[in-house]
Amino acid sequence: ESFVLVLDTRFSDIQLREEEGIPTEEFLESCYAIVPVLDKLGPTVFAPVKMDFVGNIKKINQKFITNKEEFDTLQKIVLHEVNAGVAQVRNSATEALLWLKRGLKFLKGFLTEVKNGEKNIQTAL
Repeated sequence: ESFVLVLDTRFSDIQLREEEGIPTEEFLESCYAIVPVLDKLGPTVFAPVKMDFVGNIKKINQKFITNKEEFDTLQKIVLHEVNAGVAQVRNSATEALLWLKRGLKFLKGFLTEVKNGEKNIQTAL
């Protein structure tokens, strides 16, 4: 089974801010846009990945909404948590961002395998 996917919000469309980095809101929108992809790929196989993914998006969003102006880039969130000494605390936005990055990297690798012709999901994983 194949499917064509059109994402309204893509990472490639995010405009980086020279000194300040990646805009938080646009990044989170791009992450949320991937969630339905995980359902299409395999609701059972990808359930744990989806739960992890959504949980990490929510943790970053929770930090973001506490002060949207101060935390308008991911870098500002991380620097704030590093300076406050909470970056390595469980459930911090920084930790969530690290795991979200790992999840995105995993997903990219999986999709690359599929794109290159791998038909067996287990092998691609």
